[in-house]
Amino acid sequence: MRYSKDPSNCTPPKIETASPDAALPGGEIEILGSHLGAAPSYDLPLATVDGFTALVLLSRNNRMIVHVPEEAREGKFEVRQDGQTSNSLQLKIARLIAENLHPVGNPAVDAAGNIFATFSGPRGQQTPVSVFRIDSTGEIRSFVTGLMNATGLAVDAQGRLYVSSRFDGTVHRVSPDGTTSTYAEGMGIATGIAFDKNGNLYVGDRSGTIFKIAQDRQIFVFATLEPSIAAYHLAFGIDGTLFVAAPTTSSFDSVYAIDQDGVVRVYYRGLGRPQGMAVDMAGNLYVSASLRGRRGVVSISPAGEASMILAGSGIVGLAFVPGGNTVLATGSAIYDVALKIEGMRLF
Repeated sequence: MRYSKDPSNCTPPKIETASPDAALPGGEIEILGSHLGAAPSYDLPLATVDGFTALVLLSRNNRMIVHVPEEAREGKFEVRQDGQTSNSLQLKIARLIAENLHPVGNPAVDAAGNIFATFSGPRGQQTPVSVFRIDSTGEIRSFVTGLMNATGLAVDAQGRLYVSSRFDGTVHRVSPDGTTSTYAEGMGIATGIAFDKNGNLYVGDRSGTIFKIAQDRQIFVFATLEPSIAAYHLAFGIDGTLFVAAPTTSSFDSVYAIDQDGVVRVYYRGLGRPQGMAVDMAGNLYVSASLRGRRGVVSISPAGEASMILAGSGIVGLAFVPGGNTVLATGSAIYDVALKIEGMRLF
C-alpha cells in the first residue's frame, strides 16, 4: 500500500536519474524515479539538497522538477514522502568564486589556471576596474583598468591576454603587469574574440561582420552574418571551424559554423539566446543557452545531438580549466564546477 500514513506500510521514493546532474544554485533539475508524486492527501513530497528544502515545481509518480536551493554546496539530493526517505543522488553544484562583476561573455583561462573576467558596465560608462584576475587559490585582484566596456577575452600562445571593447571597436593586448596597448582598431561593435591555431585573432562585430586579424595585424573581413542584439560569441573547433553564436529576440536561434574559407552554415538551430561557448577534446560544443525552455549549458555533439548538462539562469559564458573543472560566468559572478571535461587547447 503506497499512501498509508503508517510509514511501515509505505513504499519509499526512489531516485533513478537527474537531468542534468549539475547546476548553479537556483538551477532547475528534473528527477526521474518512482513514488515521487503527491499523496492522496495532496501533500507534496519534500525534496532536499544538503538538507535544505528544494522548491518542488512539478511532482508526478515517476517525475519531479525542483529548484536547487541557493544554500546548497555539496549536492546530496533526497526525497521524503509519508515518513520515508529515498536513496541519495549526488548532484554537482557550482561553487561561487567571485561576485560583483559584470561579464558579458566567456571568461578566459591561461595555462597557469588564472581566470580573467570583465567588469564591462553599461555602454559608454567607465568602470573602476575593467578586468579582474582570479588566481588558482581563488584570490581576486584588479588586473586591467582604464578600458571602456571590456567585452571579449582571449589568451594567445604566449599567455598574453587580449580584450575587446564594444565601446570603440578596439582590441587591446595586456602585458603580464596589466599594462594595455592597442592591438587593433576599427572593429565596429567589437564583442567576442578567439584565436585560431595559427595565431590569427578573430573579432565578432555584432553589427554583422567577423574580422580576421593576421599576426602582422593586417585586418580582413572573414565572414558576414545577420546583426545580433547582444554580442557575437566565438569559439574554435578541433578542425579549425569557427563557431559563432549571435543571440536575437527569437527563442529558436542558431549557432553558426564558419569553415576556413569563410563559408557560413547553420550548425545547430533551436537554442534560446545562445551566448558564450567552448569546445572539448572530443569536438563537443558547449553553449550557454536555453534548450526546450530550460536555461543552462547545452552540449552539442559532432552529430548534432543537443542536451542540457548544467542547469542555471543568467549564464553568459564558460571556459575549461586544465584538470577537468569548468568556469562559468553569469552576468554578475564567476563559478566553478567539476564537470570533468577537458577543453580543447589550440596552442
